[in-house]
Amino acid sequence: MTAVAELMDYAEVIERFDPVLGLEVHVELSTNTKMFCGCENVFGGDPNTHTCPTCLGLPGSLPVVNGKAVESAIRIGLALNCEIAEWCRFARKNYFYPDMPKNFQTSQYDEPIAFNGYLDVTLDDGEIVRVEIERAHMEEDTGKSLHVGGATGRIHGAEHSLLDYNRAGVPLIEIVTKTIEGTGERAPEVARAYVSALRDLLKALDVSDVRMDQGSLRCDANVSLMAKDATEFGTRTETKNVNSLRSVERAVRYEMTRQAAILADGGSIKQETRHFQEADGSTASGRTKETAEDYRYFPEPDLVPIAPSREWVDELRGTLPEMPAVRRKRIQEEWQLSDAELRDLLNLGAVDLIAATVDAGATSAEARAWWVATLAQEANTREVDLDALPITPAQVAEIIALVNSGELTNKLAKQVATGVLDGEGSPREVVEKRGFKVVSDDSALLAAIDEALAAQPDIAGKIRDGKVAAAGAIVGSVMKATKGQADAKRVRELIIERVGSGS
Repeated sequence: MTAVAELMDYAEVIERFDPVLGLEVHVELSTNTKMFCGCENVFGGDPNTHTCPTCLGLPGSLPVVNGKAVESAIRIGLALNCEIAEWCRFARKNYFYPDMPKNFQTSQYDEPIAFNGYLDVTLDDGEIVRVEIERAHMEEDTGKSLHVGGATGRIHGAEHSLLDYNRAGVPLIEIVTKTIEGTGERAPEVARAYVSALRDLLKALDVSDVRMDQGSLRCDANVSLMAKDATEFGTRTETKNVNSLRSVERAVRYEMTRQAAILADGGSIKQETRHFQEADGSTASGRTKETAEDYRYFPEPDLVPIAPSREWVDELRGTLPEMPAVRRKRIQEEWQLSDAELRDLLNLGAVDLIAATVDAGATSAEARAWWVATLAQEANTREVDLDALPITPAQVAEIIALVNSGELTNKLAKQVATGVLDGEGSPREVVEKRGFKVVSDDSALLAAIDEALAAQPDIAGKIRDGKVAAAGAIVGSVMKATKGQADAKRVRELIIERVGSGS
């Protein structure tokens, strides 16, 4: 059983140490085929069905660079304000692991395609932090190992391991920051905000689906601490493959408190990779961290260098979409949001969903009401992110349209949304399957009103005496009689007319 690590109180960590971060984000590109072969680039599938001699590293097979992946790499570099190399090449990164069948990874080492950029990141209170980018380089993903048996799901203690090479050779861009200093107590928040901003940028570029839950966006968080009077960086650890925004923040915070406790006790930090434990937010030791020399990089002999022309780079610059920060400012003005309201929507992850719902025909106010209230509550109940709910902005807009046309009441609309979330089909299909139809025939409503008034004869007198609120009891009875399918506003109007006329 692994011993529980000693942790220092976070306030004391900040008082005694300065955190230093370095973030490496791997993003899988959504190209049709893999990086160096023609195999289909899709998530999942039966194990080892999207493979060929090239991505399996079989003798005699030769790689060919995916042109679309190079284009995506350049567009990512431009969006990150990077310089684009006029000449660069691939290298072999040599190491053995069963999920990498070639025993080397085709990557870029000292000659990346994009370098020396930056990304401005907005924190929760509106403060902007500039994160400088060291490089963005192209490489290929590895396969996946499934360790069966044991308590942790890792290789230690497992009874046996299974290998799936479907992911081997998938195009990757690794985006590496320069050292991030001076963030103090906000270091974990900066890490989360950076990955969030990067995810938004990549999504806007439409180069990846950026699904952290499926591993198409993964963050390696490097953390070290410097004593307040130190002049040199401390020894870093690298927490690998953190796959949610919340986990990035938790991993950085945990490492700060763990390392501080060790240093305060006179110990030293071991340079190693660590694994994030989702259950309790801790990290666990992985393996000793290799250096560049350990990988014995050398130029890839089977691939020619890449030399993008300046004309092509300028052409790709012209394809860049509206950047997320610019888009947010425009949306804030169009939707007439305060800074606090915009931050709340951003923190909820609702801006893109609301915008897409508006594009599908709803007003911004209607879309906000649905995503921020009804659907945010559903996401909380189902313990998923808002954008992971199984309902699309177009479907939300369709539900709103059904309400506006009078075909659904607000109450019925929420039930329709639940039906869509539960997999019952489109909003229209849910309406038909559940038999939802607003009772708009006045004669049918009057019959229900008369029945309710007969059952509660004192209500009519109260209404005639000016106590209009008493009509609520009759409205409730009519709504119950019509199974919630009556327009409550119209029912109230008819009750006032009915009682007022003395009928």
